[in-house]
Amino acid sequence: MTALTLSTSAAPGLRADAIVIGVAKGAKGPVVAPGAESVDKAYDGKLAGVLETLGASGAEGELTKLPSPAGLKAPLVVAVGLGAEPEKDSSFAAEALRKAAGVAARALTGAKKAAFVLPLGDAADVGAVAEGVLLGAYSFTAYKENAPSKNDPKAGNGKAPLAEAALLGGKPRDAAHKAALARAVAVSEELNRARDLINMPPNDLNPEAFAAIVQDAGKQHGLKVQVLDVKALEKGGYGGILGVGAGSTSGPRLVKLSYTSSKAKKHLALVGKGITYDSGGISLKPAGHNETMKCDMSGAAAVFAAVVSAARLGLEVNVTGWLALAENMPSGSATRPGDVLRMYSGKTVEVLNTDAEGRLVLADALWAASAEKPDAIVDVATLTGAMMLALGSRTFGIMANDDAFRTAVHEAAEEVGEPAWPMPLPEHLRKGMDSATADIANMGERMGGGLVAGLFLREFVGEGIAWAHLDIAGPAFNDGGPFGYTPKGGTGSAVRTLVRLAELTASGDLG
Repeated sequence: MTALTLSTSAAPGLRADAIVIGVAKGAKGPVVAPGAESVDKAYDGKLAGVLETLGASGAEGELTKLPSPAGLKAPLVVAVGLGAEPEKDSSFAAEALRKAAGVAARALTGAKKAAFVLPLGDAADVGAVAEGVLLGAYSFTAYKENAPSKNDPKAGNGKAPLAEAALLGGKPRDAAHKAALARAVAVSEELNRARDLINMPPNDLNPEAFAAIVQDAGKQHGLKVQVLDVKALEKGGYGGILGVGAGSTSGPRLVKLSYTSSKAKKHLALVGKGITYDSGGISLKPAGHNETMKCDMSGAAAVFAAVVSAARLGLEVNVTGWLALAENMPSGSATRPGDVLRMYSGKTVEVLNTDAEGRLVLADALWAASAEKPDAIVDVATLTGAMMLALGSRTFGIMANDDAFRTAVHEAAEEVGEPAWPMPLPEHLRKGMDSATADIANMGERMGGGLVAGLFLREFVGEGIAWAHLDIAGPAFNDGGPFGYTPKGGTGSAVRTLVRLAELTASGDLG
């Protein structure tokens, strides 16, 4: 990952490949953002005019490159838009800084060093810019022959990510600034690990391989890891996970990843859907809908990253992650539409559609998590196409069994810059899942399908436990072009929300 440093050096004298400055959208044109005064001075105070001549407006995500004048040792100035100029005595939003830093980091692929002179008003700004750089500079090259690296940046046909970024205005001896940088590094590294897992091809990342990666991370960070294989799942009666994985030669796994703190007063359980490949099973997906189904384990990747982040940050809260891992394939042994599965809870489910498999593995994991009586449970899943139809490709839906808890989760998501929206659980939709054969069916009414899925999951949450369901089907995988600090491919959606929820639980400020 890009190496980050805090620096009090002046931009003009810093040796780097580029200087990154912020530009705001003012009432009469672009305005050079605070922090870049010395760079503006090198242009004789006319930098805003030069940028306007080049077509820059300061709009969010806009990027303009221009050669440096005499007086700057860096040969290139990169001006990145921050959006509307804030009102007097106010500062830029953290997400605006995060996006700007991400755009610049992506544009500087192949550079050895860049100086970021974005407005850093406080430690929160330091953290936002650091996250933007680290997430924006991400690239997945594990399967590229002779991929470029820090040691050989010109290898192959590509370019290595930005090697080093100095955050000017950051104070290397300030405890708050150092803590913000350390937090950004820990969370970003784990989020990028989640992206790597999502981007891995399913022939290399099956349930067994995923479980092994979690075990290795557990050893590295002092976490307790328990893996239930097929034999253990059969003994325990995990009919949902077993039913989904029945058609694959790669057997399912349920992984429990535990971080404990001696100072913890609360326990947060996180449950992630981990379908390492989803063909739809016997209810096979149509052509054109299979190519990105390696991403159907994004929820499990997010939970994994969040638990490790909690450990690296030393949060004073117990966090348990449950990764429900299976591969959903059609074969002679696969679960059929019409089959009835007996879940870990003892409840029976009539399977009407084998492509509604995520709720089946989550149901077993939710019941297992509930048995430990945590203070709250949050599950994360690429669960329904219906949620994408409702909220698009960049926003995830939040459902919950408690309105106040749903609001708290929504506020946490918005705080860290992850677009989300609270969704209802209308009681009238529950009747559509009534089954003449079993206790419940895994499908209900077609309209409101994302909400139906949430109602199904609610059936498997222990009584009296606050629960929220995040349907990240839209933002989990970006099959379009990169934007902001979001790359093409796996995004790591919900990781930062889960980490923030763990922090709020530790401080007693959640709900």
